[in-house]
Amino acid sequence: MSKSSPSPSLSFPGSRPRIVIDLEKLRHINCGLGRFSLHLGREILALADLRFEPVFFLPRGAEAWFAKAAPPPGGRFGRLDVAPWRKEVVQRFYRPLVRPVMGRPAFAAWHTTNQMSRYWPLDPRVPVILTIHDLNFLHEAPHDEQLAGAVRKLADIQRKIDRAAVIVTDSEFVARDVARHLELRDKPVHVVPLGVPEPVAASTIRPGFLPAGPFLFTVGNCLAHKNFHVLLDLLEKLPGQRLVIAGKKATPYGEFLEREVAARRLGERVVIPGEVSDADRQWLYEHCEAFLFPSLTEGFGFPVLEAMLCGKPVFMSRRTSLPEIAGDHGYFFDAYDGDALAAAYWSGMGRYHSDPNAATRCQTHARGFSWERMARGYAEVYASLLPAALRRSA
Repeated sequence: MSKSSPSPSLSFPGSRPRIVIDLEKLRHINCGLGRFSLHLGREILALADLRFEPVFFLPRGAEAWFAKAAPPPGGRFGRLDVAPWRKEVVQRFYRPLVRPVMGRPAFAAWHTTNQMSRYWPLDPRVPVILTIHDLNFLHEAPHDEQLAGAVRKLADIQRKIDRAAVIVTDSEFVARDVARHLELRDKPVHVVPLGVPEPVAASTIRPGFLPAGPFLFTVGNCLAHKNFHVLLDLLEKLPGQRLVIAGKKATPYGEFLEREVAARRLGERVVIPGEVSDADRQWLYEHCEAFLFPSLTEGFGFPVLEAMLCGKPVFMSRRTSLPEIAGDHGYFFDAYDGDALAAAYWSGMGRYHSDPNAATRCQTHARGFSWERMARGYAEVYASLLPAALRRSA
């Protein structure tokens, strides 16, 4: 496994080989994969030393996201339309019919940007770069129906690995997870970390749902693996403190969480507003006493870096990718009973407040995860395939 990093100059053989980058998830621009697609496309176009022609695989109307992304030459890109007949479930039936009449490959490579994609190149000679963001479904509480679903998901990802030439993951943890649960057959695996989003402008006023006073903050959709309920045990050890849990709450776990809050009579101290605006979320990051993230499974963990970018002390699980993303700049929960959580909290807060440079170091660490660096990492992965691709197309 290798970790991609920026190089002084990207040198690509040949004259502008065409590489398809699957940005189909732009149809869901506000989800994580949608934002990843947006930043990848924009930063690829912004690379001043680009030597290949990006061909964006786009849903209808999505080209508007790149209209002012960068000046030429980087700003130019080809387009391939998302269409039902391009789904692999359809292509596999007519591929044998058209294969005998295919000319030279139209593309030097095809980047499948998430392991759930249903789209693949029609031409089987085109090498595929497959990004696997996580195998989170393997780390959730096992139930019979979930185990059956996990087997199906693993089989689907294995088929995609078998088709791919190169695998990319967001973190070393996911790279190890993939190697542990799937057959790579000596295919190279590159780690290209994601970028931390630039913070939006915070609201100028305190959110109306939050009473006056200090508070702790966490964010995420209310799903069981987020493990938010253990924070109620912590809160009971912190008299006078308030907790805000922001994110989609219309879920079975969200309902469980609200029942627990009521049963423990914590309604005055736990605020669950549901989804909040970007401006309010940023205000919460900037004004909280500390950010808490007890999640049990994360492929990357954006909230950790978003809180660090605000210079906040961040407490999280020592699970999956979180220690890797936080490095030496976070504080960790090693157990989830109230006493252990409180001990970790007070220890971390003491260390944070005794170090006058702690906030600055957190911010510097978070800024190291940039979208530009991610794009350069992917450009290097593309470059690794181009010589072989050009030989095949000759």
